[in-house]
Amino acid sequence: MRAWRNAVIALACWGAVLGVVHPVLAVQPDEVLTDATLEARARGLSRELRCMVCQNQSIDDSDAPLARDLRILVRERLTAGDSDEQVLNFLVSRYGEFVLLKPPFEWHTALLWLTPAAALLAGAIAMFAAVRRRRFGVAGPVPLSPEEERRLSEMIDKSS
Repeated sequence: MRAWRNAVIALACWGAVLGVVHPVLAVQPDEVLTDATLEARARGLSRELRCMVCQNQSIDDSDAPLARDLRILVRERLTAGDSDEQVLNFLVSRYGEFVLLKPPFEWHTALLWLTPAAALLAGAIAMFAAVRRRRFGVAGPVPLSPEEERRLSEMIDKSS
């Protein structure tokens, strides 16, 4: 009984520690701007930009050297007086729309945005068809005709 109590206490302590710990971002102390407003804008932009190495992380979360270079570039552009829109436009012109974690919905990105919905719709239609076929398609075994029953009886008699 004492072992269970100790185990519960240990789990509770670990839960408290893990609940307090926040994920560590990849931003290094030497990258942080002294102006809190500019730093907040830089962090916001960094969360919108894709790490070109990791591809599924923002540059704010990535430890890749290219992500660090992009974070520094974002901060340099903001310090130079660029608006958030200008910074994003600069990076898109340099790296393409792939650098954006959420590219805008346009004709050339329609496939990217519509494929998940189309796949979900196709799956729903396939499930509906399968359920309908299972429920209404099979009526059960068809009874034998009198002629078939007679032939079956003859076969059974011959084999015995």
